[in-house]
Amino acid sequence: MLASDYPFLDILWTMFIFFLFIIWIWILITVFVDIFRRKDVGGGSKALWIIFVIILPYVGVLIYLIANHDGMADRNIAAAQKQQDATDAYIKSVAGGSAAEIEKAKGLLDSGAITQAEFDQIKAQALAG
Repeated sequence: MLASDYPFLDILWTMFIFFLFIIWIWILITVFVDIFRRKDVGGGSKALWIIFVIILPYVGVLIYLIANHDGMADRNIAAAQKQQDATDAYIKSVAGGSAAEIEKAKGLLDSGAITQAEFDQIKAQALAG
């Protein structure tokens, strides 16, 4: 009964429209995020872009994408690089912290600045913390 009232092509068309709507929402969110991420324009310009995109959504988004496509790419790359740097710093502080501390202590031990007992104490503290 249901199949006769809603043929297969109508199902495909509905799925197509649904996915277009999801893509539209994604682009809209990307534009809003980029507007708020920008540091080269003031609050008034951001407000005008937001109002423009809300009042004339399709035209506003297309104009924003055409006018700011290079800036959007640069800001996305900068944000990704900033995230990567933060991740690298975190990994270095967590994973490399103990190893670096033990390596420094080993250098001090080899140079004769500390004794074997002090090295063992530093190593135990580094591995515990």
